[in-house]
Amino acid sequence: MIKTRILLAEDDENLGSLLKEYLNIKGYETELYPDGNKAFKGFIKEHFDLCILDIMMPGKDGFTVAKEIRLINSDIPIIFLTAKSHKEDVLEGFTIGADDYITKPFSMEELLYRIEAILRRTKPGQDCGSLDVFQLGNYNFDARKQLLTYGKKVQKLTTKESELLKLLCNNKNKVLERNFALRTIWIDDNYFNARSMDVYITKLRKYLKDEPSIEIINIHGKGYKLIC
Repeated sequence: MIKTRILLAEDDENLGSLLKEYLNIKGYETELYPDGNKAFKGFIKEHFDLCILDIMMPGKDGFTVAKEIRLINSDIPIIFLTAKSHKEDVLEGFTIGADDYITKPFSMEELLYRIEAILRRTKPGQDCGSLDVFQLGNYNFDARKQLLTYGKKVQKLTTKESELLKLLCNNKNKVLERNFALRTIWIDDNYFNARSMDVYITKLRKYLKDEPSIEIINIHGKGYKLIC
């Protein structure tokens, strides 16, 4: 099977090497570039399926590289990495056409989840190492179609409801850490997003109420656990 190729532009040598090694281990063919100029030249010369761009880089910053990449390929997914968390930076990133935005420090698992989520949307036939259909008792959950089915009863989920339920399913009978879920789905783990996630958890409990063996329980100080 042809591997997904990732362009990684990161001027922090240690972080760049760690990310490249981790992504290669996870089955992605990753090319690391230490600055914006080299990253763009590499993009022109080789084929890539996804770009991960640090914003603050010598030569050309990540925003500039993304704009130039978009002139050549308007569809390739782009993830921005940055130590900044200001709203205006996030908005600029999405205005340019970013598919996602992740602030440092972040976990390798969080980055991997976001890569897989983007590839599932942009390359539906690709095996990204993660299931999209889950069986929860007598419920069937199709994360791609965002449908939760119980017999003849079908519940159409919103994108965030579906993403949150999928995270819970992927961590079934294990603790889903609150901050990880917030940063993965809402990007920012601030108070208002945390309250929003509580509302979505309540909605998911309501959707799953027909199956007594299924519970979403609070783990004090940590997060949630889907028990089934």
